[in-house]
Amino acid sequence: MQVNSQRQSIFKKNNKLRKRKQNLNTPIIVLSIMIIASSILFLSLGINSGSVEYALSKRIPRLIAIVLTGTCIGFSTMIFQTITDNRILTPSIMGIDSLYVAIQTILIFIFGSSSVFVSDKKLNFLICVVFMLIGSLGLYKLVFKKENTNIMFLLLVGMICGTFFKSLSSFMQMVIDPNEYLILQGKLFASFGNVNVEILLLSMIIILLIVPFIYDDIKYFDVMSLGKDQAINLGVDYDKLMRKSLIIISILVAVSTALVGPVTFLGILVANISREMIKTYKHSYLITVSILVSIFTLVFGQLMIERVLNLSTPVSVIINMIGGVYFMYLLYKESRI
Repeated sequence: MQVNSQRQSIFKKNNKLRKRKQNLNTPIIVLSIMIIASSILFLSLGINSGSVEYALSKRIPRLIAIVLTGTCIGFSTMIFQTITDNRILTPSIMGIDSLYVAIQTILIFIFGSSSVFVSDKKLNFLICVVFMLIGSLGLYKLVFKKENTNIMFLLLVGMICGTFFKSLSSFMQMVIDPNEYLILQGKLFASFGNVNVEILLLSMIIILLIVPFIYDDIKYFDVMSLGKDQAINLGVDYDKLMRKSLIIISILVAVSTALVGPVTFLGILVANISREMIKTYKHSYLITVSILVSIFTLVFGQLMIERVLNLSTPVSVIINMIGGVYFMYLLYKESRI
């Protein structure tokens, strides 16, 4: 009798685990279907019968750019929030977006909008990625010189650097030629129009090269979410993994920002929606849902603004407005706890 009761209890536990796993997979399946449906509408809506090939040649690269951007933002934000143990922070707090604005402003201010550094999209992309990575790695090397450096100190230094880059950019934008400023403005808002295929290939190669370096570490983020002391006690090399993760985050943010421009509040929006949709500590699920939510938000937002509402406003403006309001809500919610 005792053996039978034990078997029944084990059977019940296994059933509960199976149901829980099915519940975790449900949002992934639903989001995948929604992304496929939105993508089909984005590619097909408004195409005339005589211009199908031309329209698809323009829309497919844009859809790929959206997928790459959503992947970079969704992954980097979820990992960044785990490392910092804070749900209202995003990688942009390290000043990478501000550095991008400063780079574009300096290029146009010194060389002009007609120079090869600005007009050649491939070269401009490489310059932005390289300098953003140099800035991020330089910041990490400077901050992590000392042992047991707190990550909050890194964020503080990043915020100061971001403020400096914003001030520098604002000063140059005030004295720049008005015609040059109009061209600069077009680069400072995230845009998925006229995406260069060569830049897409470069971005895809960079992202694919990163995957093997971080894939095996995803399971360790489940332990890192418990806190630094608990993670170290459970055998995780916390400092090494944190530094490695920050470098990966910097590369992903640099690639997504250089590809389409800064989308400041998308990360905080999708990461928190993902945590509400799927109640689990497993980052394999959290990261997947975060990426899917990010891609769906961009595809559906671009579809609604461009094809349904016929607006010329970049989708990033709408996302940043909604994300900003949600950020204020999170601040208000945290202050009441």
